[in-house]
Amino acid sequence: MKRLNNLVIACDGESASGKSTAAKLISKKYKLLLINSGLIYRYCSKLRLKHKPKKIIPFLKRRLKNISYKTISKQKLHSEYISNDVALLAKNKKVKNIVNAFQKKTIKGNKRICVEGRDIASKILKKNPKYDLAFYFKCKLEVASYRRWLDIKKKFLLKDVKKSLKKRTLIDKKRKNSPLVQVKDAILIRTDKLSKKQVLKKMSGYIENLN
Repeated sequence: MKRLNNLVIACDGESASGKSTAAKLISKKYKLLLINSGLIYRYCSKLRLKHKPKKIIPFLKRRLKNISYKTISKQKLHSEYISNDVALLAKNKKVKNIVNAFQKKTIKGNKRICVEGRDIASKILKKNPKYDLAFYFKCKLEVASYRRWLDIKKKFLLKDVKKSLKKRTLIDKKRKNSPLVQVKDAILIRTDKLSKKQVLKKMSGYIENLN
């Protein structure tokens, strides 16, 4: 296995496409700092739902000013309640700017990182630093829905989870600000056709072939 001094990986994809699992696996194997942009949005959504601030932008700026990504990543943020709200919050350009700034601050100075989300290759790691490899994850809606249903321990009807995922992906792709896209040089990974082990092997193959 190569030990690359600099390794910057972007992982983008649709909801429940397996990108989070893949990012965790590859980060563990190559000892990379893992940043999940979706968790930051979910944290912002959790704050909004809990506190219902009159002015969301200054509120979020204050709350993100003195908190670390590590602290955010330890919170419980994968409820269907948050999932239904977060896509709408992410459409707000000013909110995206706040989250992007927080990510950039976390990324700064780290030369070995893996960042996963929906606008990583197209926005966050487009430059300074520029990604070495970009992966784009896709999964059939039926498979993605079942996975998410298991993740939330069957607390909602499977058909409602499927409807929620379909709506979320549509919003992500149609939004004006940093929509979900597959950049031209991104490597497509179809997780509905591969096991976790196969996904890791495929991603590792591209990393090992880097000059």
